[in-house]
Amino acid sequence: MKNTKTRRRTTVIALGLAALLGATTLSGPVMEHAFAENLSSQVTGQHAPAAGFADIVEKVMPAVVSVRVEGHDQVELSRDDGLPDIPGLRNLPKDSPFYEFFRNLPQMPDRQPREHSVGLGSGFIISEDGYVVTNNHVVDKADKVIVGTNDGEEYSAKVVGTDPKTDLAVLKIDTDKKFSFVEFAKSEPRVGDWVVAVGNPFGLGGTVTTGIISARGREIGAGPYDDFLQIDAPINRGNSGGPAFNLNGEVVGVNTAIYSPSGGSVGIGFAIPANIATNVVQNLIENGHVTRGWLGVAIQPVSDDIAESIGAPNDNGALIAEVTDDSPAASAGLKAGDVVLSVNDKEIKTPRELSREIAQIAPGQDVKLKVFREGKQQEVTVAIGKMPEEQQVASAETGSAQSGTSLSRFGLRVAPADDGEGVTITQVDPNGSAAEKGLQEGDRIVSVAGSPVKSPRDFRQALETAGKDRKSVLLLVRRGDNQLFVALPLAKS
Repeated sequence: MKNTKTRRRTTVIALGLAALLGATTLSGPVMEHAFAENLSSQVTGQHAPAAGFADIVEKVMPAVVSVRVEGHDQVELSRDDGLPDIPGLRNLPKDSPFYEFFRNLPQMPDRQPREHSVGLGSGFIISEDGYVVTNNHVVDKADKVIVGTNDGEEYSAKVVGTDPKTDLAVLKIDTDKKFSFVEFAKSEPRVGDWVVAVGNPFGLGGTVTTGIISARGREIGAGPYDDFLQIDAPINRGNSGGPAFNLNGEVVGVNTAIYSPSGGSVGIGFAIPANIATNVVQNLIENGHVTRGWLGVAIQPVSDDIAESIGAPNDNGALIAEVTDDSPAASAGLKAGDVVLSVNDKEIKTPRELSREIAQIAPGQDVKLKVFREGKQQEVTVAIGKMPEEQQVASAETGSAQSGTSLSRFGLRVAPADDGEGVTITQVDPNGSAAEKGLQEGDRIVSVAGSPVKSPRDFRQALETAGKDRKSVLLLVRRGDNQLFVALPLAKS
């Protein structure tokens, strides 16, 4: 069985992901928030206008702005060893003939504040009274924000709220003037639809480029809610936070990042779709921060091996590896080993889809989850909680003991756990099937095929029992303070 999720979605490796602003790696989203007359009245169908895009641009350009930010950085000027903190000297060895030379140079104070322009970005006005959407990374740590409109005017603006998880920010222009504004598209774009990108590349001011939506659902490692549109309209540094319009003059995405080995446009840009950020912008305007729903589980993908080991029909869904104590999931009776297949009848194919779906549900609201448990589907109702402000991630601990019971067939050796719960892996053959599946020295195996194990003998017997009717067996593994499932192949080598 081939992994269907791999064919559905290509994850873009972060290497070569260039920021659209300065040297900062970008990622972000957008949304809809309108207060007065809308500029995005329909001007054309889905076919490229025979006379070009001038009518669309004329309508939307007044709402697109440049964003200039200024701030103070505390700059390190010297190190503990007395060397100036210059990039080329950071790894200068003490036996270098130049070490004493640079060490004896007159030293500047350890830290000095230095005011500088953080950079230029783009944005767009979404209300008559001057609310502006841009990227969080454009205004992050800014002391001063200046918004420039297409008519050459500049205005001071304040940051209303930011959301680093989606790289979104909302500004408010400090004036009583009424502005032209644009709305967000209410319908989802299709691959192949035309887009018109407007922004402030390299500080050049209102610049228009056109292209199409090349792909949807791109994951680029920018954050937990990645779901980018890929567009081929040329965008460059400084386009961050700028809009991508459809042929109706509606914003379908916020230009956020580019894939570029050179730093310039190569026709692969990324924008957050409007439907992802609807609640984000509303929350930022109303509360100054974003409140997300929380389930209280650690999840992982359902691989082909895992699907086979639990008798699931395919690899769709999100496998619950761990349930947080006193969480909504725990209160609803969800268990490690459950596979979440849908939320309120909306199909869930990947863990990322589950994260996005739960995050946009208001805390306190009941949701229906369809889960696969012990060979059959069942429905569980969960009262969604509020996501904690800080999520702690524990580092894995590794053991060092080399004794224990050998299971050479799998390329590992195990010993009883100190507290009698499970068995600890004391040695892993790098060429064995256990290493191939990611098992590590120090991991604790606490259950096999859903049954707890307390000794190496229990572990061996559980593997033999599972091998009678399965090609692989599901292990629940504890690594430090985290848990995950691993499907261990049972076929003899």
